[in-house]
Amino acid sequence: MSTDVRWYQRLSNYQKAITQLTEFIHKGELNKFEVQGLIQCFEYTFELAWKTTKDYLQEQGFDVKTPRAAIQTAFQIELIEDGHIFIDALEKRNLMSHTYDEEVVKVVETLVRNDYYPALMKLYQSLEALA
Repeated sequence: MSTDVRWYQRLSNYQKAITQLTEFIHKGELNKFEVQGLIQCFEYTFELAWKTTKDYLQEQGFDVKTPRAAIQTAFQIELIEDGHIFIDALEKRNLMSHTYDEEVVKVVETLVRNDYYPALMKLYQSLEALA
């Protein structure tokens, strides 16, 4: 793996973030502080996911500048299987960074565990295979 290409460098950071998120997922039942940590970990893992994807796509000649454009393009070239999950994750990530509501937190925790984490892991594995 060449380290002079930006997306490879970012992929390394994505790998560290997904490893931390995996630890939260496998921990099982979390107290309220751990749930906050899980959500924060999801937020920065998602951020690295879309930025790594953007960097990869730009290296491939695509012009992507926003998270939504990166998700749409990645879906079009079949780098990700379900664009809707990533768009929903983007919206929830934006929501969580601006609000704190116990009911929303519970919903997001469930979504992270059941939908977002598996999608982020698949994306990581796809990018890793391309590295």
